[in-house]
Amino acid sequence: MAHVLDNPGWAALTGPHAHLAQVRGNVRRYRPDVSVFIGVPGDPGPDDWAAIASFAGPGGTIALTFDAPLPDGWQIVQNIEGVQLDGSAVRGEPFGEAVVLTPADVPDMLDLVARTEPGPFLPRTIEMGTYLGVRHEGKLVAMAGERLHPPGWTEISAVCTDASFRGQGLATRLVLAVAAGIRARGETPFMHASASNVNAIRLYEKLGFTLRARRLFRQVRAPG
Repeated sequence: MAHVLDNPGWAALTGPHAHLAQVRGNVRRYRPDVSVFIGVPGDPGPDDWAAIASFAGPGGTIALTFDAPLPDGWQIVQNIEGVQLDGSAVRGEPFGEAVVLTPADVPDMLDLVARTEPGPFLPRTIEMGTYLGVRHEGKLVAMAGERLHPPGWTEISAVCTDASFRGQGLATRLVLAVAAGIRARGETPFMHASASNVNAIRLYEKLGFTLRARRLFRQVRAPG
């Protein structure tokens, strides 16, 4: 049987994150202001590609987390080689300086993301799970939180630190604090990272994450 992490977007959108999903046929996607991810139950057929195209819009782009041949008329915009990391050995630990971020913090979160570019983060991404942050003199300087939520697992994502505050271990402590919250629910943390981000992968491996799989993340353009 396939592991739930083999298709985490689909597992999340048909499970704990079903309330954040838009549905067309067999295809699920997060609401456009929540996340870029889309979920398909298996290898997509013609009806699935038609649903994906309707989500993208004519000539629009969309992010895919599965590797399947593209139908005629589709174009690859970007391929990103990635890794999936299993946090089964990560126990986590609290971080007293971290605060739980709320929708009122979203403007500061978007500003930090714009400065650090950890990956897609949208106005309602905070609804995907718990986000923790560190402030210095009122300014948000580091954060990490929860993204994909397949049953029994929660992805740690949006790990970022302002350039002026790097080297202080804030990312490490925030990842462990988010992991502690996931463990407290009886779930297991996992992560995705770009395969080229070797420094981040090395850090996560020191915290106990192990390579589970290599993944291909693609941005594609629909016909039209």
